[in-house]
Amino acid sequence: MANRKARPDKPDRMCYLSAPRPPDRSAAMNSITITRPDDMHLHLRDGAELASVIGASARCFARGIVMPNLMPPVTTVPQALAYRERILRCAPPAARFVPLMTLYLTDTTAPLEIRRARDSGLVFGVKLYPAGATTHSDSGVTDISRTHAVMEALAVTGLPLLVHGEVTDANVDIFDREAVFIDRVLAPLLQRFPSLRVVFEHVTTHEAVEFVRTAPANVAATITPQHLLYNRNALFHGGLRPHYYCLPVLKAEAHRRALLEAACSGSPKFFLGTDSAPHERATKESACGCAGCFSAPAAIELYAQAFDQAGALNRLDDFAARHGAAFYGLPRNTETITLDRQEWTVPAQLPFAAGAIVPLAAGETCQWKMMNS
Repeated sequence: MANRKARPDKPDRMCYLSAPRPPDRSAAMNSITITRPDDMHLHLRDGAELASVIGASARCFARGIVMPNLMPPVTTVPQALAYRERILRCAPPAARFVPLMTLYLTDTTAPLEIRRARDSGLVFGVKLYPAGATTHSDSGVTDISRTHAVMEALAVTGLPLLVHGEVTDANVDIFDREAVFIDRVLAPLLQRFPSLRVVFEHVTTHEAVEFVRTAPANVAATITPQHLLYNRNALFHGGLRPHYYCLPVLKAEAHRRALLEAACSGSPKFFLGTDSAPHERATKESACGCAGCFSAPAAIELYAQAFDQAGALNRLDDFAARHGAAFYGLPRNTETITLDRQEWTVPAQLPFAAGAIVPLAAGETCQWKMMNS
């Protein structure tokens, strides 16, 4: 297992959106204009749910890497292209949102499907879900060795492998699953296929940050707003808080700080991926609640909040709009968005198909607001 840094003696503490910020070099900035960003890790669901949430992402993001874990999953190029058409039909026309499609990797995915994906020009990655790791992952990979022919095809074509990096062994502590995945799966995989392009999705630990930081240029990572702003205490503040439950789960404060440092470092290896994952309120507030945070309604504002707290607003443009596009070989967006330092309250809930959905940071005060939405 990876060498684990000793846990600091400082206790975990909740990170609040409305908490006073320490003095920093960005404190005098009351407005910031950045390139229109991309969301490099996005869940949009389908049908009425898709129609309910697409506008929240399209309001600020130009493009989105769309996850394929529908029911049933998107495993072939024709399925991905059909899903893309459904997204485009639901997207607000004025938003000009471009969905970037992905395939769901299974034990039986054929290398030929990878070549079809590359040749389509509309599929931008293949998603590895260890079976049972998260929402709608039951069809995921049960044994990484069964995918070696596909990995070879990915390495040859240059199509990225997008990784949900957790083991699912019942005897591994949930807070250690990412670090164990690095040792057992990811590091050996990259040893066997050194040219494989990998996006380590929603990294949550200092072990993952260090792995990506020291890996070759073909390895990068996305970071979510919830993992930048909250530690695991958010799950239990004043009672069980299901709308802060996601997978990988929120970690200790030392890990949150490592993620914030990585995001604000200017390294092209780290870029924005919300992992915005909508679930109807009742399915979150249940005896067996679903994992996922619906961050899209305030996503760019939450990232601005995190960068502001770190005194690094000048690095937000690179993280949100440049690094991800460069890794995926996409042109930079030419439009811009403007965020003003303006307090507003994240809605307590929003419509979702026939029910309601609770967004990340519901009811909390955010210090930044996108103005040209």
